Amino acid sequence: GDQSQADGKNLPHVKLAPSNADFAFKLYRQIRDESGDKNIFFSPLSISTAFTMLTLGARSNTLRELHKGLAFNLTQLGEQEIHEGFQHILQLLNDPQREVQLNMGNTLFINHKVELLQTFLDHAKNFYDAEAVSTNFQNPEALREINKYVETKTHGKIVDFFDSLDPEAVTILINYIFFKGFWERPFDSFNTRDADFFLDAKNSVKVKMMHQNAHFNVHRDENLSCWVVEIPYKGNVTSLFILPDEGTMKQVEDALLKETVSSWLKSLDRRYIYLDLPKFSVSGSYDLKSLFEKMGVMEVFSDQADLSGLANIPLKVSKAMHKATVDVRENGTEAAAVTSIEILLTSALFPTSPTHITFDRAFLMMIIDKNTDGVLFLGKIVNPA
Repeated sequence: GDQSQADGKNLPHVKLAPSNADFAFKLYRQIRDESGDKNIFFSPLSISTAFTMLTLGARSNTLRELHKGLAFNLTQLGEQEIHEGFQHILQLLNDPQREVQLNMGNTLFINHKVELLQTFLDHAKNFYDAEAVSTNFQNPEALREINKYVETKTHGKIVDFFDSLDPEAVTILINYIFFKGFWERPFDSFNTRDADFFLDAKNSVKVKMMHQNAHFNVHRDENLSCWVVEIPYKGNVTSLFILPDEGTMKQVEDALLKETVSSWLKSLDRRYIYLDLPKFSVSGSYDLKSLFEKMGVMEVFSDQADLSGLANIPLKVSKAMHKATVDVRENGTEAAAVTSIEILLTSALFPTSPTHITFDRAFLMMIIDKNTDGVLFLGKIVNPA
């Protein structure tokens, strides 16, 4: 805590943040191009972590493609620094002292007939705190065990992660992340009302709209025609909700770069607003293999893969899946009863009427861990119902 800012800049996880952010937004656009007008929700940090752990065993061109796909510039960051950075990120995220439930972890389920190289296992344990579990993929129980494991680690949020297992699989690498955040200032459920959420100019769905009159950090981006509202959680995690004007979603998505987000964060101003935000629960499921291939990471999934740092037999990645889910409610992102009474000055003291910001059409959201600058989650809510 007593390190000067200058020292802080050289910490490995600080150096990683820009690459991880570049990767997050690059992957977002890839998903957007494939999923069209659907809800999007995923954890960029979880995906970066899993694939960077895999680079411990990748060599030659397979490794170069992965580094490029993950947005690492090896002229600025050494491999050792990258792994130390993730080690540090995991330590900071999983700090039990935080006022937030946040866990990220890694597990390798390894075919019981296969010997992975000890160096790889040691590094995976050391940098990624990865547990290695010897598993008989031919045994029908294995599917149940792995799904149960994921369900437990995500506190019941992600069930039946795999619908089948390839009995020939050599290893299944899993990264999970769980976040349960409480708003610094909860919404009062007494103010939640039924409202319309517009899917497009003609169609709408009914949602439960939460309401809060309060001071928020807000920015109006005239250039991109959108509102940015920061809603902080307890425990040094925050969220940005981005509301594009009608018809400008695509231009905001195209501008979603680390530079844009960092300028939004710098431009936030505390102001008194009337905020309407829908309650919602959305999830996303993604085939990372096809997404990564479109981003130029091909070799690791092919018979040319060089994963010789993993085992002494030729290996390739046959499947890569990602699932994420989010609930946004009055108290934060999980259920609990909250009663709050907020006493405000009567409006007579406000000569100018406060801005009313209503999230009643498609919007973007990101959840950011302020300890590491990591983008924990990124999404687009097109239909909260």
